[in-house]
Amino acid sequence: MPRQVTIGMTTFVLIHGGGGSAFDWHLVEAELRDRGHDTFAVDLPVSDPRAGLWEYADAVVEAVGERGPVVVVAHSWGGFVGPLVCEKIKVPTSLVLVSGMIPAPGEAPNDWWERSGRPASDITDDYELYLHDVPRDLGRRVLDHDTAQSEGMSMDRAVREPWPLPAWPDVPTRYLLCRDDRFFTPEFVRRHVRERLGIVPDEIPGSHMAMLSRPREMADYLARIPAPTEPLPE
Repeated sequence: MPRQVTIGMTTFVLIHGGGGSAFDWHLVEAELRDRGHDTFAVDLPVSDPRAGLWEYADAVVEAVGERGPVVVVAHSWGGFVGPLVCEKIKVPTSLVLVSGMIPAPGEAPNDWWERSGRPASDITDDYELYLHDVPRDLGRRVLDHDTAQSEGMSMDRAVREPWPLPAWPDVPTRYLLCRDDRFFTPEFVRRHVRERLGIVPDEIPGSHMAMLSRPREMADYLARIPAPTEPLPE
């Protein structure tokens, strides 16, 4: 049995959700850097109609390079991308889904909504649905930025493409549930995580965009995750 070693500073790779952008993570990035970690929040190529799920993963892997060890943090729709990134990164890696969609092999993102059993919401206001506990001025800035960032967005291929992995990647995986989430409610998430991953989610307060309303709590949670490890030679 090879010995295990924890390798220095952790690099956190932060993947935004559908309709979002790297800007969604800016407060958590600041908190993690204050704790001595490295961060990369990556804009997915949502404006490229030719980009599929692997191309989304490639954009993240290219931004990270060979830095490591890496904790991949995927929010919401980014749950379809995070595991693919873990498959491609060549350094020790672990995965955290934050209010994340959990894909099944061969399942397209467009099909996830029905197949997962996620209940529909009757809340029509974006602020109230996603950002209800985020300060109003910050919420408006984020919505305005993300709307401008996604102008001309064409995810047609990515949302219709079957998730390409035959099984969940062999990486340590955690799920962070946000207890005040109105988009993916706690009751649904607990069941979804149990059915798809067979684990119990960790929990913090906060809405679907808790990285904006609870950045310190989220950074505290992420910073406590053990750095990924790799075997040393015999």
